[in-house]
Amino acid sequence: MSDTPPDHLSNDPRSKFFDEAVLARGIGIRFNGEEKTTVEEYCVSEGWVRMAVPRALDRRGRPMTLKFSGKVEAYFLDAAQAQPQES
Repeated sequence: MSDTPPDHLSNDPRSKFFDEAVLARGIGIRFNGEEKTTVEEYCVSEGWVRMAVPRALDRRGRPMTLKFSGKVEAYFLDAAQAQPQES
């Protein structure tokens, strides 16, 4: 498996960008320099993320999402933990 995360990934199993093996490995997202944990979908090349809105559900009972544009950096969590931190 590559050490580079996919350009576009979704955690919704109905999406064509869903990849269970990659999600099982663990993906971290940095959006505009800040760590984000509520990202539902992202695209690095187009520079956007979809994040869940707290306590808001659509008519089918799924979390509502908003699309935000900015600088997106994706990385594998296991690779980030393996690298030593510089002081």
